[in-house]
Amino acid sequence: MSIGEGIRGEKCWAGEYDFALDGGAVSTIVLRSQDGPIPLGSVITRGYVDVQTACASATGTIALNSEAAGDIVVAAGQASYTLGRKSIIPAATGATAIKTTAERKPAMAIATAVFTAGKFTLVLFYR
Repeated sequence: MSIGEGIRGEKCWAGEYDFALDGGAVSTIVLRSQDGPIPLGSVITRGYVDVQTACASATGTIALNSEAAGDIVVAAGQASYTLGRKSIIPAATGATAIKTTAERKPAMAIATAVFTAGKFTLVLFYR
């Protein structure tokens, strides 16, 4: 086998949440993406959340999920979703990487109370 044959390079997936389009009800909302689902057997190694409009809720929480509840970002209130880039759990280590067991479209879970504003992009890198 030649060098590089059969080696798959790193891919990037980006998904968006926008209150104006997606609402803010207590529910699970699949993030909108032109990248399609993350394939079966992929390993999510790192990424970030880029908040363009601060998320607002009286007592609500948002968790970001791919395989299991809160595996990208654990449930957190609006103070965690202020403007700017935010860290996620997968941090380019084996211990924090997430392996998909099926094709997955990452989603956000809103709990406790509705959100009334917010817009962000979740960016994930996987192999």
